Amino acid sequence: MNLDPGWLLLLSMSLEVWSVPLDRNATPLEAQPPQEDKQEDNVDTGLYYDRYLREVIEVLETDPHFREKLQTANTEDIKNGRLSKELDLVGHHVRTRLDELKRQEVSRLRMLLKAKLDSTNTQSLQMDHASLLKQFEHLDPHNQNTFEAKDLELLISTATKDLENYDAERHDEFKRYEMLKEHERREYLKGLDQEKREKEEKRMEELKDKHRKHPKVNAPGSVAQLREVWEETDGLDPTEFNPKTFFKLHDANGDGVLDEQELEALFAKELSPALYHQLEKVYDPKNEEDDMMEMEEERLRMREHVMKNVDINQDRLVSLEEFLKSTDKKEFNNPKEWDTLDDTKPVFTEAELQRFEAELRTKEEELGKRAESLRQEQDLLKERGKALEAQRREYQQAVLEMSQRKEKQAVEGQPPTGPNGELQFHQEMQKLEDQGAKAPVEQEVQEAQNNLPAEPPQNLPIHT
Repeated sequence: MNLDPGWLLLLSMSLEVWSVPLDRNATPLEAQPPQEDKQEDNVDTGLYYDRYLREVIEVLETDPHFREKLQTANTEDIKNGRLSKELDLVGHHVRTRLDELKRQEVSRLRMLLKAKLDSTNTQSLQMDHASLLKQFEHLDPHNQNTFEAKDLELLISTATKDLENYDAERHDEFKRYEMLKEHERREYLKGLDQEKREKEEKRMEELKDKHRKHPKVNAPGSVAQLREVWEETDGLDPTEFNPKTFFKLHDANGDGVLDEQELEALFAKELSPALYHQLEKVYDPKNEEDDMMEMEEERLRMREHVMKNVDINQDRLVSLEEFLKSTDKKEFNNPKEWDTLDDTKPVFTEAELQRFEAELRTKEEELGKRAESLRQEQDLLKERGKALEAQRREYQQAVLEMSQRKEKQAVEGQPPTGPNGELQFHQEMQKLEDQGAKAPVEQEVQEAQNNLPAEPPQNLPIHT
């Protein structure tokens, strides 16, 4: 998917995509034939709605009218929503596909909400999806079936805002990393006795001093740094350095601007080995005193430095005009030495570190309580398991004793017994008992019949 400058405004914050490396043996730009469409860039913005954003862009670019308007639009037209009004003029098949994408996104968000509610054991019998969807700002929650101009406006404005906050979030993440490292250092020293602590503190300070004594690093975006790329990567004579040609060589997608990926690629190992090797001298993975996380922060600081000094209108894109103006500045030809993280003020204050440590203690207490609760539950389960095991052994013993008793009775010819020890007679024995019980009764009846007179008495009165 080849993105126009307008869309690059939304996607240029991705830090994981590098420009295509240049061929040292390539012919001059003017002599090159027209290029075919470049390979699709799998730009990942890091946004939770990244896929939805990219699919909407891809569908809109299939419409000739919208694509034409996009090519002539400036960044302000995109950011303020004026371009969204062109959505009413796109083809029917495009609108249908956009409707499908929105319904899929709404369905995905509903699943996320349900999973969140399930994880918190929240009752959702009468869940108001429309109200819950309001927390997602990149679409219109009131219309969940069709993609309208308002949806495009919300998608662009939300993505722009989120991407602009990316650098701030990254710096905050790095600050927390540095505070955690300092916290662990202090905790480690606390666990040592005085003699060992003083010795370890001296060793750590020597490592810091060793790290500070690094070679000079050329300022990013200066003529010295760009000439390194010109010579080492582009394979051209440094004495023939030309800013305009340099710009066109590194405008990888040929859209007339340098986005942040194309600029950051100038500081990458693949496209700027000279500068990267300088950073490797400052941050060597083999050295204990060098932190590779700080090296990554250093490289990203360089990209921000260039954008701040070259991107005049602050649209996160560098035009040829802006680039050429930056080469006319005094700082371009006579730059100061680049101040690394060691030369700048600390990324956090002592007060911020204390607040961070307080947060850590709170989290540790919460984790401790949770761990104790889980331990108690585990002990309870163990006790229940022991009780069940004892009951199982008791049942097994009872079955074993009953089986042994039956076997013994069978050997001795005794009648079998029931589970409680009562005797169990055979059917013949029961039949004999029944016959023995009936014999006396039949004898009494026979005797009574024998005692009756042979003839009935005569001359008995007859009642009428």
